[in-house]
Amino acid sequence: MENLSRNEMEALRVLWDENPLKPAEIQERFSWFIENATLRSVLRNLVDKKYLKRRKKGKAFYYRVKIKQQNVLSNMARYMAHVFSQGSTTDLVAQLIKNEKLSEGEMKELREMVESFPTTKKFEKGRRGKP
Repeated sequence: MENLSRNEMEALRVLWDENPLKPAEIQERFSWFIENATLRSVLRNLVDKKYLKRRKKGKAFYYRVKIKQQNVLSNMARYMAHVFSQGSTTDLVAQLIKNEKLSEGEMKELREMVESFPTTKKFEKGRRGKP
């Protein structure tokens, strides 16, 4: 997985919500101001990295996401586990839970989520590996 900048992640977020979009449409949906030239560079980078594809309709280019949000999330989680917890996604999740100030309701929701996982699925405690 190639590193993604903050602007690249925001462009992906916008396009996961709705696509295909023209650059001007992406720009107006950004959570912060981004110059048009900067956005076009971001979009070119994402096409080069194979995250997006673009298609010309008339005079305009439209951008569409090529990769699922879940795939990017999984890749980023594995990379974060590699950096912050010696490759263990279990330890990474535990660290996130400890570091966040979760309410009782949020903790209850997490417990219920864990309990609802199918018992046939095997989870490896302390999974080690490279992203």
